[in-house]
Amino acid sequence: MPRITAGLSGPGLIVGMPRKPGTVRVAAVADIHLGRMSHTPPLPTLLSQVVEQADVLALCGDLTDRGEPDEARELARILASAAVPIVAVLGNHDYEAGKVPEVKSILREAGVHVLDGEAFEIHGVGFAGVKGFCGGFGRRALGPWGEAVIKSFVNEALQEALKLETALGQLRSDRRVVLLHYSPIAGTVEGEPLEIYPYLGSSRLEEPLTRYAVDAVFHGHAHHGTLAGKTMGDTPVYNVSLSLLQRAYPDGPPFRVVEFPVEVESSHPAQPEAVPLRRATDHPAA
Repeated sequence: MPRITAGLSGPGLIVGMPRKPGTVRVAAVADIHLGRMSHTPPLPTLLSQVVEQADVLALCGDLTDRGEPDEARELARILASAAVPIVAVLGNHDYEAGKVPEVKSILREAGVHVLDGEAFEIHGVGFAGVKGFCGGFGRRALGPWGEAVIKSFVNEALQEALKLETALGQLRSDRRVVLLHYSPIAGTVEGEPLEIYPYLGSSRLEEPLTRYAVDAVFHGHAHHGTLAGKTMGDTPVYNVSLSLLQRAYPDGPPFRVVEFPVEVESSHPAQPEAVPLRRATDHPAA
């Protein structure tokens, strides 16, 4: 499959621009942390902005603050009113209370497609999602050597990577999007203290992205990281942590919108590439 250049925008750029036939817009955000005392912007407001600008909403983990079912129920109540499909993965905060099955069930009952090694296709775009795990990047990544607890830690990252590879293998759509919580590359955690890089992601998550053609990767977790980067195979990777986007785009809705060309069921085929949509202050993924 030929790799596309996803038409990306800074949040808020494409407000009011008509949607073109043969394209699908995905809005992505992470680290909502619903349940904290102060929460901005109000989630219903964010959802109304998503509906104006996108066809699908992707949520990349830390949807709740402590993973409590009451937090999940409040989130589900709000998300149930969304007028667009929602695809999500969980994050480390969603695991804190040890009630992950209940949190997943509550969100799924509200219509959220929660992925944990599964695949989901809609509007011609396929989504593969896992939480991911930590361990570091490249030659400095933690290896499975020494104590059993270290081997177990590394194995967790390996299992997440295997789940991602399985999910990607299930997709049959021309466009493929990966949702993670942890980062698969070091590039999008730059800006965080060097000492915590190993806890923000794992390059083992990048390995499945080199075996399958993927159009874009979204993740969160690195609240002070970098907006965009690329894998070794040149796949765009976007850090969509809510607080990071709020700081980068204080005048716009805090989510990333990426536009993908898809085939339409008509006698007029879609254009093979999207028109790049950028604001002057945006920088392409590097």
